[in-house]
Amino acid sequence: MPAVGGISTVGDKAYPGNLTPFVTVTCIVAAMGGLIFGYDIGISGGVTSMDPFLKKFFPAVFRKKNNDKTSNEYCQYDSETLTLFTSSLYLAALLSSLVASTITRKFGRKLSMLFGGVVFFIGALINGLATHVWMLIVGRILLGFGIGFANQSVPLYLSEMAPYKYRGALNIGFQLSITCGILVANVLNYFFAKIKGGWGWRLSLGGAMVPALIITIGSLVLPDTPNSMIERGEREQAKVQLLRIRGVDNVEEEFNDLVAASEASRQVENPWKNLLQRKYRPHLTMAILIPFFQQLTGINVIMFYAPVLFSSIGFKDDAALMSAVITGLVNVLATCVSIYGVDKWGRRALFLEGGVQMFICQGIVAAAIGAKFGIDGHPGDLPKWYAVTVVLFICIYVAGFAWSWGPLGWLVPSEIFPLEIRSAAQSVNVSVNMFFTFLIAQIFLVMLCHMKFGLFIFFAFFVVIMSIFIYIFLPETKGVPIEEMSMIWKNHPFWSKFVEHDDFPNGVQLSNGSKNV
Repeated sequence: MPAVGGISTVGDKAYPGNLTPFVTVTCIVAAMGGLIFGYDIGISGGVTSMDPFLKKFFPAVFRKKNNDKTSNEYCQYDSETLTLFTSSLYLAALLSSLVASTITRKFGRKLSMLFGGVVFFIGALINGLATHVWMLIVGRILLGFGIGFANQSVPLYLSEMAPYKYRGALNIGFQLSITCGILVANVLNYFFAKIKGGWGWRLSLGGAMVPALIITIGSLVLPDTPNSMIERGEREQAKVQLLRIRGVDNVEEEFNDLVAASEASRQVENPWKNLLQRKYRPHLTMAILIPFFQQLTGINVIMFYAPVLFSSIGFKDDAALMSAVITGLVNVLATCVSIYGVDKWGRRALFLEGGVQMFICQGIVAAAIGAKFGIDGHPGDLPKWYAVTVVLFICIYVAGFAWSWGPLGWLVPSEIFPLEIRSAAQSVNVSVNMFFTFLIAQIFLVMLCHMKFGLFIFFAFFVVIMSIFIYIFLPETKGVPIEEMSMIWKNHPFWSKFVEHDDFPNGVQLSNGSKNV
């Protein structure tokens, strides 16, 4: 099983199993957990561009936007309180994901999803009824707690339920759900902004209760994963469940490997401390750097603040909201491309192609905005063809992200962790993601004000760095059973020095004679 150019192959393990209707429906329902994350990403930028919302909660920004014609266009939304409204959610999600690890490990993936849905519902209700800024912030914090639990448990659930041949496509259902949430939020913002009386923003914020109900009800009817049931000592029920979800009579080999992995997991007293062991160096590296780079693609500049961004570069309010709808639609369609190709073309190919595409588009957008606005940020009237060009290349950029770093940033970490560190490592993954999401959300408007069009060059630089990282350090995980991932590290030219052939927990053997990682 040679490794060439960072790509490892595993060819001696093939569990029998079909893509049953039961698994398909189950994974679709579970993936709906992404709706709450996507809806919130899409709704916040649109709401913060609505004049009635700004006038009520952020009057200084409202005056700068509408009355101060001499102000720099890049800086019209520069307000620490306004960015705190958006970013506080992600700091809360960071903290809750650490707690979610313990709950997910001890009580199962379903309970984490249920708790996330309930807390998110309460936060959406508070935001919809808000009369003061502090109510907005409290509501956003509760939304963040819900997202932390959902993002920790849903990708794990999908990776464990899916047959390994279809794991990529089914797991990306989570990202598709996120993109659908963004699109729905953008469409609702467009129409709610037109409601007379200026209270449409309440419907936008309160509308988050709908996806919260979906994941809450879904978590009550979903079956638990065999991995989680074995981890909690329910072996007989787990075997029955495995027979059901695989749709075949012979699951002995996979079941025995799951039990072996669980035995190794039980011998680990502290999974957080265990993460620091040398043999888990590649897993920890991916858990930290993949979400770090995912946020530094600059995608959240587009998704959080699409209407704000388009407004800042000369679009009228309606046009800004409609442009956000267009980018949201592109996001959904491009994610479908990833679902089709991830188990066909592989993870690395999509990562690298997406990186090249995003880099080119960011360079063009930076040049276009810089040429029109210059340094002083006074564009005058924006020609229609110019605006269309900017939106076009932003859409191509969004497409590149949506079939590469968007879904794969969640898929790859969720599938590479061995059971004994899986919940803890996923919490690290979510925490890093939420921390840098928080950071970007908090400082973006300040960066736009001071860096101007150079902001896009800043993110383009990191796209180059992360593409080089993927090319050198990430092995291919396509078609590798989740409990056989040890092989990709043992055969990787760099990571093999950390993961020795006999360096596995207590020498637990898998059913084919190889050792479990």
